[in-house]
Amino acid sequence: MSKQPVIFTQNISESIDKILSCYTYDKLFILTDRNTFRDAFPLLVDSKSCSNTQQIVIEADDTHKNIEALTSVWKVLSDGHATRRSFMINLGGGMVTDLGGFAASTFKRGIRYINVPTTLLGAVDAAVGGKTGINFNGLKNEIGVFNPAEAVLISSIFFKTLSREHLLSGYAEMLKHGLISSIDVYDKLLIPDFSHLDLDKLLELLEESVKVKEHIVEVDPFEKNIRKSLNLGHTIGHAFESLSLKRQLPVQHGYAVAWGLICELLLSHMLLGFPVNRIRQLSAFIADNYGTFSISCNDYDYLYERMTHDKKNESDNVNFTLLKNVGIVEINQTATKKEIYAALDLYRDIFHL
Repeated sequence: MSKQPVIFTQNISESIDKILSCYTYDKLFILTDRNTFRDAFPLLVDSKSCSNTQQIVIEADDTHKNIEALTSVWKVLSDGHATRRSFMINLGGGMVTDLGGFAASTFKRGIRYINVPTTLLGAVDAAVGGKTGINFNGLKNEIGVFNPAEAVLISSIFFKTLSREHLLSGYAEMLKHGLISSIDVYDKLLIPDFSHLDLDKLLELLEESVKVKEHIVEVDPFEKNIRKSLNLGHTIGHAFESLSLKRQLPVQHGYAVAWGLICELLLSHMLLGFPVNRIRQLSAFIADNYGTFSISCNDYDYLYERMTHDKKNESDNVNFTLLKNVGIVEINQTATKKEIYAALDLYRDIFHL
């Protein structure tokens, strides 16, 4: 899999035109959800390339990252006479880049596309690395392929309109990147005051965070080895996300990951001796900024059942990425049901649930 260029730019229209000028294509399609069509697409007004595109607009939020929305994208491409020489721009958050990347990768066995993430979460996570897919049968990202965009264009112009909640959702993935990289990178991430956020400083931290992911993806593009480190916090985080949907009180993906990080660091402490002072430090940061996700013993069986469906599992065991310390990653770690329940008990103790 070829290296995916990630371009940080202050002039998104100019950068899109520059990228597209490198390609010959017959038709250009641009995929947005209803929110990004309203708020983000007008910011491309100066792009000559985007003045002559066919629009594809889908419903917003992760509950629509499904086979029905995917089919609707394929239909617009088909009705618009897209060919294998056509090109697509995915303009939106992680839901749009995940689904759009999968639609492009499968239509006529693959057309080229670029990702233009409009959320911090999309920029730091979904848009970078070549993972595409949709949710299916109640499971996150159950169907998909590895296929990188021709480029990822990241611009601060979109982040200026994001709510604190959406910024925090993306920031959880940055915390994860810090935990798996180095103490130096990680410690800088615990400093920002989200009530008075310096966007320029945030973008510096974002660029450093994206480099962490880029390096890992370049070494292990198909998640056979060290790329599994990017799953830290996600095995339990995805289970929390599923529980929130079951309750019909959905939480942001990044919030679920933040709470999942605490649980999986608790497992790391139990199994590998991860320092407890680091867990207390991160728990305080997360409680202050993300609040808590309330669970009781009655939720354990459902959460465990969701974990057993995780794509990373290779047998009947639940597979985790765990840490001995910040930057010391141990992939392919398994935990028993009893150990997972003990970690959930500790999570409830830390957050006084």
